Amino acid sequence: MVPKQLTLATKVDAGFALHRKATKRDLFLAEMDQVVPWSALCALIEPHYPKVREDGAGRRPIGLERMLRIHFLQQWYALSDPGVEEALYDSESMRRFVGIDLGREGAPDESTVLQFRHLLERHGLANQLLVEVNRYLAGHGMKLSRSTIVDATIIAAAPSTKNQDKARDPEMHQTKKGNQWHFGMKAHIGVDVNTGLVHT
Repeated sequence: MVPKQLTLATKVDAGFALHRKATKRDLFLAEMDQVVPWSALCALIEPHYPKVREDGAGRRPIGLERMLRIHFLQQWYALSDPGVEEALYDSESMRRFVGIDLGREGAPDESTVLQFRHLLERHGLANQLLVEVNRYLAGHGMKLSRSTIVDATIIAAAPSTKNQDKARDPEMHQTKKGNQWHFGMKAHIGVDVNTGLVHT
């Protein structure tokens, strides 16, 4: 097999790697690359995944494992569809985990990510994936555990009644944070202490 010629993007990443320290994200993703049973998970999805048309027409579907890895990044780091697209352009460790070389190709766009998520939802595959991952980890003497930091943030809403309904939003409330009053709602965010991953 002839080795791929390095692109400028790969050379730039490799140049920075000389003086780069492995981050928690690097270590976590390297471990997940080894631990997650990718082929077994892909086998669950493959019967439902779009195939290349025999006549060659249309856009070739992006590799199934690549899309699954992007989906896992979304779950682990609480990323929206546009958020994961941006993260792939921003994070070298995420690109490495997914297998993207920006010198050769771009990251899948947010609509492609959305379509993949909808495919999983439509066929009830998300729960099957979770069961398969847990079964695999248990079979190898591992389990997912976490200690959590919970932070409450306030999502502000307009307190004014100068609107069409002449009323405040009934789902919003007045609340105090510190010594200051706010009108809105609280969002509680759960973060894993060890990895920094948002899980709830």
